[in-house]
Amino acid sequence: MLETRFLIAVFEFVLLLFSLSFHECAHAWMASRLGDQTARLEGRVTLNPMYHVDPIGTLLFPALIIFGPFIGFSFFSGLLIGWAKPTPVITRNFRKIVRDDNLTTLAGPVSNMLIVLIAFIILAINIKVVPGAHDAILAPFIIYLNTGQVFATQPIVLLCFLAILINLMLFFFNLLPIPPLDGSRILRNLLPYNAVQTYDRIPIWVSYLLMIFVGGTVIMMFLRPLLYLVYSVLIHI
Repeated sequence: MLETRFLIAVFEFVLLLFSLSFHECAHAWMASRLGDQTARLEGRVTLNPMYHVDPIGTLLFPALIIFGPFIGFSFFSGLLIGWAKPTPVITRNFRKIVRDDNLTTLAGPVSNMLIVLIAFIILAINIKVVPGAHDAILAPFIIYLNTGQVFATQPIVLLCFLAILINLMLFFFNLLPIPPLDGSRILRNLLPYNAVQTYDRIPIWVSYLLMIFVGGTVIMMFLRPLLYLVYSVLIHI
């Protein structure tokens, strides 16, 4: 049982690393399409994690969350989140600064939903073409919704379920209007000048406290209904 839990933890870490890299690559790609080549010139339009790794947000923080329970250290239990090195963007290179900055910002969360969609399609295809796959594919959703635990007997099902779970978490996490998350940049572009000056002065320690004590609650509030929606669609395929 311990070996199975550790294998699941490895899957979680690898998928989180890939999802964070895909997220930042999407920012860089969109910025390049809209006229700012800063990230492209730094080699950030790539899925190679080496170009996106933040030592704390991509390695240490997720490792504590995922592998901490094996040494009796429970930290942000149940949340599979992290962050990568921010994608450099020079907004003056955009033709329409606010619009293009918002599109570049939203490319990250949209990329996470794209992974969710791909994983869902793979599960749906398996339900249709693999005899007896229905129950095995639905099982991890039932287990997680009832217990908050991750478990699946088939590797492809585990990978797809974790891809959906992790990327839904990252989607909601990044849309929180807390600096320096993506949602804060969208909000900043909507605020009047004086409010922007106040917003920019929010201390980073306040942001971390909000992410810790508010972020997890908000993520779980939206996560479970969406997971149930995915489960409800799969059950009728």
